[in-house]
Amino acid sequence: MLSSLGPGAVAFIGGGNMATAILAGLCRAGVPAATFTVVEPDEAQRTRLRDALGLQPLAQAQPVLARSALVVWAVKPQVFAQAAEPCAPHVRDALHLSIMAGVRSHALVDACGSPRVVRAMPNTPALVGRGIAGLYAREAVSAEDRVLAEAVLAPTGSLLWLPREADLDAVTALSGSGPAYVFYFLEAMVQAGVEMGLDAGAARQLAQETFAGSAALAMQSDETPQTLRERVTSKGGTTHAAITTLESLQVRPAFVRALHAARDRAEELGR
Repeated sequence: MLSSLGPGAVAFIGGGNMATAILAGLCRAGVPAATFTVVEPDEAQRTRLRDALGLQPLAQAQPVLARSALVVWAVKPQVFAQAAEPCAPHVRDALHLSIMAGVRSHALVDACGSPRVVRAMPNTPALVGRGIAGLYAREAVSAEDRVLAEAVLAPTGSLLWLPREADLDAVTALSGSGPAYVFYFLEAMVQAGVEMGLDAGAARQLAQETFAGSAALAMQSDETPQTLRERVTSKGGTTHAAITTLESLQVRPAFVRALHAARDRAEELGR
């Protein structure tokens, strides 16, 4: 689909890690590099994009952006207003897809002049094509626009459309920040393994493979996580000892409170 749009049809404002992951996936899928216009003020990052993907990034917004059917906003939220000002005159007729955390869709409408705005909240496993992104579309976004947004984000992993923009705050807390929770528990498991006498490399491999395998099992099973956990937890056994300790320390309610705190912070940043 993207290949048929012509040169410069998809613009990326910002060429950082997430934008690079998306662009690399699209290029691997056979979309010509000429399809993309990238605006990236950092010279070192422009060089990386040229060397890795054969792109020709721009240091600043130029009239060539007027060719864009879709504009992907991938700058840091705090510099969005500054980045949008020189781009806005050229992109008022485009579909706008934001992967910026916390920037509400009405801010994009106000800054860019287009009511066709999709917000997406991806997560860092997108860098290896195993992410999941929650998406929200404003009323002016057509079915064809949704297909175009999906086509651009396809290399990042799974996509989930949400009915309300406010739902993206919960997505931010659950999956946007979620990789950090996994890494946090991995850290603890590795630490425990080393304390029990394992080599650090062996402890890391055991922890990582256990997380990956357990997630794969959960995804392939029709049973709930609770049922899967109970099947591993024989009363009086080693797993039961561990789970009982976690429950006595109130780890589950503390973890749930942590996610609520992340959601509350996302709401605060949006305001």
